[in-house]
Amino acid sequence: MTEALPFGLSHVDEGLAERLRTGLDDVELALRKAVTSDYPFVTETSSHLVNAGGKRFRPLLALVAAQYGDPDAPGNIPGAVVAELTHLATLYHDDVMDEAPLRRGAPSANARWDNTVAILTGDFLFARAADIAADLGTDIVRLQARTFERLCTGQIRETVGPAEGEDAVAHHLDVLAGKTGSLIAAAGRMGAMTSGAPESVAVAIAAYGEKFGIAFQLSDDILDIASESEDSGKTPGTDLREGIRTLPVLLALRSTDPEWARLRELVSGPLVDDDLHAEALGLIRRSPALAEAREEVVRWAESARAELAPLPPGPVTDALSQMCDVVVDRSV
Repeated sequence: MTEALPFGLSHVDEGLAERLRTGLDDVELALRKAVTSDYPFVTETSSHLVNAGGKRFRPLLALVAAQYGDPDAPGNIPGAVVAELTHLATLYHDDVMDEAPLRRGAPSANARWDNTVAILTGDFLFARAADIAADLGTDIVRLQARTFERLCTGQIRETVGPAEGEDAVAHHLDVLAGKTGSLIAAAGRMGAMTSGAPESVAVAIAAYGEKFGIAFQLSDDILDIASESEDSGKTPGTDLREGIRTLPVLLALRSTDPEWARLRELVSGPLVDDDLHAEALGLIRRSPALAEAREEVVRWAESARAELAPLPPGPVTDALSQMCDVVVDRSV
């Protein structure tokens, strides 16, 4: 049986699919090497999320982008590893800020050890990513640094919240562009750069990646509400319980329809009580807000697809287009 590609890609040209599978296997080996330390405890903590798995979407996008240049260029695998290490580092920090007990279906690092260990492990992974990037040249180092800046700014903006008079939905989308879209954009650009693809390709893939990243995060937030299972690695409705205002909640709060006044009342803060949480989850699943949030996923996915227009037609561009379909399908 042929091993499937991550992220549900099932209709990719077989030659391309085989190159991507091989590349992802190489990325996995390089990731495990990158998180190995002379101090065994650091190896244990740094390997924690690598071993927990994940979609590996960022390295996948980097490898797809590399097909527009030299797919065998020696910097392609290290560049993909830089993107994934940076992502993993942010997860350690995110779990501390969110006090999350689970990550990818396993105990989070802060739950298994403590916040200090989780924070320092994230820092260790950022350092390893920077070290690998340094071997790829100053342009890659600058890209990683500027992406890291956007990640931090996005997180700060989310923590502080919208300014007085600022539209909460617009603020939320800007936060997602920084927190999620920027690194996905950087992964695509990195793959184009390390493979020697034309600058026009790097620009198009970065624009695609940022918009796709917003659609990707919005679909994750919808899954947290709409999913009946814990396939996402956390209990459905976790964001709702913790009072995290994702797009469906923001849209519900913006509504003035009297029919949904009870929903607005419930989602205005955290929902610790199990009965109130269940009531809110049931209401928001039936509300126009969830349907509107799904429409927003479609809008961002189609906007990402439009950024592919300058790229040459063929299996690689088709694969990127298929990713847009997948991100929409997973939110339905």
